[in-house]
Amino acid sequence: MPFWGTKSSQPAAESDANSTHDATEHINDPIASASQAAGTAWLAGHLHHLTDDQEKKLEEFKKLCEEKGYYKPERDGEKASHDDATMLRFLRARKFDVDGAWGQFKDTEDWRRDNAIESLYENIDVESYDAARRMYPQWTGRRDRRGIPVYVFEIKHLNSKNMAAYNSTMSSSTSTAETHQSSTVPQRLLRLFALYENLLNFVMPLCSKLPRPNPETPIVTSTNIVDVSGVGLKQFWNLKGHMQDASVLATAHYPETLDRIFIIGAPSFFPTVWGWIKRWFDPGTTSKIFILSAAEVKPTLTSFMDPSSIPKQYGGDLDWQWGDMPYLDDEARKVVGVLESPPTEGQTKPDFIKGPVLFKGDHVEVLGKVNGESRKSNIPVGATPAQSNNNNATPVQVEKPAEKEQESSENGENEKVPLQEPAPASETETQTVTA
Repeated sequence: MPFWGTKSSQPAAESDANSTHDATEHINDPIASASQAAGTAWLAGHLHHLTDDQEKKLEEFKKLCEEKGYYKPERDGEKASHDDATMLRFLRARKFDVDGAWGQFKDTEDWRRDNAIESLYENIDVESYDAARRMYPQWTGRRDRRGIPVYVFEIKHLNSKNMAAYNSTMSSSTSTAETHQSSTVPQRLLRLFALYENLLNFVMPLCSKLPRPNPETPIVTSTNIVDVSGVGLKQFWNLKGHMQDASVLATAHYPETLDRIFIIGAPSFFPTVWGWIKRWFDPGTTSKIFILSAAEVKPTLTSFMDPSSIPKQYGGDLDWQWGDMPYLDDEARKVVGVLESPPTEGQTKPDFIKGPVLFKGDHVEVLGKVNGESRKSNIPVGATPAQSNNNNATPVQVEKPAEKEQESSENGENEKVPLQEPAPASETETQTVTA
């Protein structure tokens, strides 16, 4: 998901100073970044790639969290409440400052408890979940050369018509989850929380199990292709709050889940938009965002991903378009192919199950509700549909994705507006983040 980041540990004055820099002042070098990703330097600070001092900081952090009652270590055969890879995300977000990491970790755990996030993900209505999936970055079912999942976000589809249709699905709180009927949190954010839970609890652990160059280190980030082609300045303006929802959420509670963002199809006025966007981030995050020219798209993406993992519209071989369900590679299909169903009439690709799922290593938990009824079931990893039925699991019913709406130009959607910055955002909106 684009603009996934973490709360900045940077002083406010320094952050404010950076936000005034010219949007075109610094351009990240995709070639240098690809060279760094091809080695092992990117693994610094990750599990099994820690310095002696970082190892000590990790143990100190876990001990502090245990003393405060927020962490339980592995004991008597029972797994730890949080794995080391998760704890390290909070430490990296705070540059291994234990006290800073503790503050963010505590805030996140309190937030998860107060908002019953696990219950939300388990009980959300499947169609409500899928409506949110179609509005935010989507996993293609593929990975980059390091095994990191690849997401795509086509901004042009977030037009007034589609946004209005999405908002109309939020009339009933029961569509999110029964446990959240009295929640004061807007439904659009509750649904966004569920998408983050899918990233952390299905996509990342699945990708961690698949073959890749450094299997000793769990996958904890995502790579994003953000396509801004065909988007006018007014549409960018109208989406400002929508995009900030994702960044502000990640700021507090989903640290260090971004690897890189590749922005494609930037219009001539994009430096103005970039000037707004970079105020949401500190230099640690902006260093991971690459604005690619048309000539740079294919060579840059292929330096990070095999052509089979790059959608055809970006110069690769993958038959995947915005709105499609994940199209698994062969290795992923060996593990969770049971979540697929044969192609429907007129289609050439298998469908993929809608709604929330968890990857548990040796099995997949199918969650969510359909017509108010729980569909919760466990399916062994690597099982075929027939085997899952023999194990008394509820058969996986894969619903056909909603037909894509035919693109159409909307009156006034991309009309000219003054090239000026938005009015000052609220204190919440202007938090900076680092990833």
